[in-house]
Amino acid sequence: MTTATAMATKPGQDEALDRDIHAYARANSRKVFVKTYGCQMNVYDSERMEDALTQGGYVRTQNMEDADLVLLNTCHIREKAAEKVYSEIGRIRKLKEARKNTGKRLTLGVTGCVAQAEGEEIFRRAPAVDLIAGPQTYHDIAAMVARAENGEKVIETEFEIEEKFAKLPAPTRQQTIARGVAGFVTVQEGCDKFCTFCVVPYTRGAEVSRPFSQIADEALRMVDAGVREITLLGQNVNAWHGSDGGKAMRLGDLLYQLAEISGLERLRYTTSHPIDMDDGLIDAHRDIGKLMPYLHLPVQAGSDRILKAMNRHHTAAEYLDIIERVRKARPDIAISGDFITGFPGESDEDFEATMDIVRRVNYASAFSFKYSARPGTPGADMEDQVPEPVKSKRLSRLQVLLGEQQQAFNQACIGKTIDILVEKKGRHEGQLIGRSPWLQSVVVEGGLSEIGHMLTVQVTSSGPVSLMAERV
Repeated sequence: MTTATAMATKPGQDEALDRDIHAYARANSRKVFVKTYGCQMNVYDSERMEDALTQGGYVRTQNMEDADLVLLNTCHIREKAAEKVYSEIGRIRKLKEARKNTGKRLTLGVTGCVAQAEGEEIFRRAPAVDLIAGPQTYHDIAAMVARAENGEKVIETEFEIEEKFAKLPAPTRQQTIARGVAGFVTVQEGCDKFCTFCVVPYTRGAEVSRPFSQIADEALRMVDAGVREITLLGQNVNAWHGSDGGKAMRLGDLLYQLAEISGLERLRYTTSHPIDMDDGLIDAHRDIGKLMPYLHLPVQAGSDRILKAMNRHHTAAEYLDIIERVRKARPDIAISGDFITGFPGESDEDFEATMDIVRRVNYASAFSFKYSARPGTPGADMEDQVPEPVKSKRLSRLQVLLGEQQQAFNQACIGKTIDILVEKKGRHEGQLIGRSPWLQSVVVEGGLSEIGHMLTVQVTSSGPVSLMAERV
């Protein structure tokens, strides 16, 4: 028996020795820093890449300057998002050069949708990049990094989405615990809708659903590690389909099944497409108490002419009918949406139709953007592109209206008694941050031991994006 082993057998010493061993490993291991851009799907993918790399010997760091490997997990939805990546690469290039002067190496990888869309062009524009990996290749990330560390310029952008889901290593229990009491599970990737403004079909591929058994297993592991809220993710999450024992399933069926997991308190899903909001999913909002009363359902525009040009496959009236049916099933539901101003050919009348649909729906929250022409999409080649000043003016008007609606929704919560899931400590001593059923942050007093618990509180005041509350 070694001295260390003998010491570990003494009362109170094993935990200290374990901490020393892990501290030594952290100090002597290669470190990985992952910066995530864009959607919650990218957040999930970043976590899974970290899982694969840390299980292969890397240690996660939150400080880029300490890292031996930097991965930029990118978004390509808007032009500015892509340009931010190149700006960040320029900053990291200087860090690489400084590291090289000390005889050490920094490996730089670009992953995600910019990697998929631009491929070799990234090497041309940014020679400092060592690795390019598309969203469906992450199951090989450790091998790709090893090749890059040996001096090879690595690019992998082939689509093998089933391989990704099947072969990505599951996070360890400790990794899941470290990420908190609310987590994400990707259930669907890709898109077959081909909206004319969107790059997702080209960067994420066709719609593919994960098997029910994989989703259920991942959810069970998460709950076992203390996760109390799970959000199901997909580019078109309500297009998910699968089977259980030979019985066909849609997203509503999946939610019914997951709601049976003991210890799981809450369920959510995002992002949805209107044409996939079937009766079973609407019924799930009526029947499942664990399914939170919140629906993110993008419409993008209120003009049927623009919706047709966007290839959205639905009209404004059909969208409004869905909202009415969902609200009938779950009267307290909060509706969130996405909007684009200045799509090619959008007239003043078309924009006013968008303002009208916003007034009719009365959103609790929303995301809104100016149209950004993405190379390779049909919208980029359309005639009658809207001038930037017109886009900006329309966006400003839209955001004022959406902001007023969000503020009104938050103020309407004052006086309500609600249950919140406590997720983390607050900014100030003695504060906790929880999440309301409608996804707002809720600040309440309490101790750290209550993280992960449900608390009943009464809302006392509201801010632009958060609520203040007192215990009941």
